[in-house]
Amino acid sequence: MKQRHILFSLMTAVALTAQANTERVIRGQIVTDGGKPLPYAYVHVEGKPYATQADKDGHFSINLPEGSYTVTAKMLGYQSDVRQVDTRTASAVDFRLEEDLINLNAVTVTGTRTPKLLGKSPVVTQIITADDIKKIDATNIKDVLTTELPGVEFSLSMNQQVSLSMQGLGGMAILFLVDGERLAGETLDNTDFLRLNTDDIERIEIIKGAASALYGSNSVGAVINIITRKATEPWSLNLNTHFGSKYGEQRHGGTLGLTQGRWNSLTSVQTNSTGGYALDGSQGGDSLQVYGNRQWNFKEKLSYRFSDKTTLTGRAGYYFHERNSSESLKDRARDFSGGLRLLTGWGSADKLEVSYTFDRYDKSDYYTALKKDFLDYKNVQNSLRALYTHSFGNDVNLTAGGDMMTDYLQSYQFKDDGHYEQYTADVFVQGEWTIDRHWNLIGGLRADWLSKSGWYVTPKVAAMYRQGNLSIRGSYSGGFKAPTLKEMYMNFNMGNIFNIYGNTDLKAEHSHSFALSGEYAYKRYSVTATGYYNIMNDEISTLWNQSLDGGKGAMEYHNIQGRNLLGADVSLMARYPCGIGVKVGYAYFHEFTRHGAPGTSDSRPHSLTAKIDYRRTLKNYEFDIILTGRWLSKVDYYTFADNTYSTYKPTSSPGYSVWKLSLSQRICQAFNLMLSVDNLLNYKPKSYAYNSPLTQGTSFSVGLSVDVEQLFKKK
Repeated sequence: MKQRHILFSLMTAVALTAQANTERVIRGQIVTDGGKPLPYAYVHVEGKPYATQADKDGHFSINLPEGSYTVTAKMLGYQSDVRQVDTRTASAVDFRLEEDLINLNAVTVTGTRTPKLLGKSPVVTQIITADDIKKIDATNIKDVLTTELPGVEFSLSMNQQVSLSMQGLGGMAILFLVDGERLAGETLDNTDFLRLNTDDIERIEIIKGAASALYGSNSVGAVINIITRKATEPWSLNLNTHFGSKYGEQRHGGTLGLTQGRWNSLTSVQTNSTGGYALDGSQGGDSLQVYGNRQWNFKEKLSYRFSDKTTLTGRAGYYFHERNSSESLKDRARDFSGGLRLLTGWGSADKLEVSYTFDRYDKSDYYTALKKDFLDYKNVQNSLRALYTHSFGNDVNLTAGGDMMTDYLQSYQFKDDGHYEQYTADVFVQGEWTIDRHWNLIGGLRADWLSKSGWYVTPKVAAMYRQGNLSIRGSYSGGFKAPTLKEMYMNFNMGNIFNIYGNTDLKAEHSHSFALSGEYAYKRYSVTATGYYNIMNDEISTLWNQSLDGGKGAMEYHNIQGRNLLGADVSLMARYPCGIGVKVGYAYFHEFTRHGAPGTSDSRPHSLTAKIDYRRTLKNYEFDIILTGRWLSKVDYYTFADNTYSTYKPTSSPGYSVWKLSLSQRICQAFNLMLSVDNLLNYKPKSYAYNSPLTQGTSFSVGLSVDVEQLFKKK
């Protein structure tokens, strides 16, 4: 009898287990908003290891255990469709994907500090998506911007340090942010662009024109905000590698994503290197010996969700860079960063964000014979921020907040390798009013206090009018760049040629920026034209002062009279259901100097970027053929005539064009193979100047990445 009871219990347990694990077949079809089948679209279950792909007629089936699930259908060029499915009551579900090939209503931007869809933002914002970055197999932000944005040029300044020019503005006038946070450290008035790699980027937002009313100092000409992503699957692991024929170029990395209950983690590691090489002009012109270098990047982003409205996110990062500047000396740079961010809210109208950020950037010289590292530069920033948003219904939103920051700088460019420190604080407020379905207005005001230079107040006003598929945007914004610790206290011997001195009497740079934009977008087409006018006052620059150093003369930081900058951008995007996509961007720039001063800007008056791709999706196989190119016109400008730095002479930089052809293949949703041919036209400069492209002719590269989790998903 006892054995019968045991046997009965076992049979009951097996039956219950089988019933609990019973799988249900969910079938359906994926169609466009016009009712046409979408072949080979993807279907996946949020937070679960279940996914499948539709057939050539848009039909799909997926086996799911009994339960309730969030199921998403998606395909590039369309807005995702999300459905709640309970397998105990439903056996069929259809998806209808609305065509959105330009992504205006699929990308959320934060250029106003309040998230909104790109097509509904009154602030002119350019977006570079993760898909754009993936197509060009980019390593860092420099690769991305030169491919995607006309009017941007990276060149080599003194000692082969990378510098940025963007339609008449240099690196100090363009504010780079990561998730809205500032970066410590600079090299010859530029961010260390190599630390901004692409392995965890969700999108990049570019706001041209002054934006100090939201972001404070340095946002005189533009803000480039890099938004990082979070894990979206229970677990994901991407392993990738890249080899280039050009100068021993290599890149290797991996990204691990985990979501478990309330936890979300994304960890990424990347290393890349390039060997040293010599460049010789095509007609026997000046040659250039380029230093080899290597980088390591480690980043972690960890979130815990206390509730649907409260999330705490921590992040940490480490960056290492080494450059072989000579046989006996290596230049090194390191960065340690971290932070916490709490997002919370109450009711449906109130949200609060509080964050703390730490960033330390060091530079040192490593002497190979001594095997010792000598620190000669340290910049440490500690920032605390609070941001509060209240919604008065659907029509009016109010945002208010403030920041506090300490900025410590120790530098070899200070007397006796000394150090200085300053404190900053600010408060700002912004109101947004949706008047009706046509009009949207934004107004903001910010007051900044810096312990070394005082108070600065900057306003912003923006408006958008929408009628059907047409959007008109206009804005005025103020910008400023407070004098930096380096500009105020520098005391540096420039290779025993002359000295450079700071100036504690410097005033802040000020700008008045006007923008007007028109955009027409309809499903597969988008045309945008934007005009900019930037009035720059009291720009900070170095001038030759013959009275210094006992009459020998030296460079000294001063405010100069400024200039006016005119710019225009035109972009055309089109994507067709057959898989062909086109994206063309054109930028125009002109500098207006004052009182007969010579034009010294070397920004190209005309530049163009173009991308044409053909995408095809088949069962378990996708390919994308991408042709990208950039053309930059010749530019005439003035430079110093001799070592007195008091007279000018005309000079010019030649125009050039560089094109790249890539084949991207995705196999079984897991393997991604990228083959590229760069510099298709085999362009070589006649001679290598500081702003010549660093190319010695056509080169080839191959990249492979594996999404390991896809190998284990049920199909």
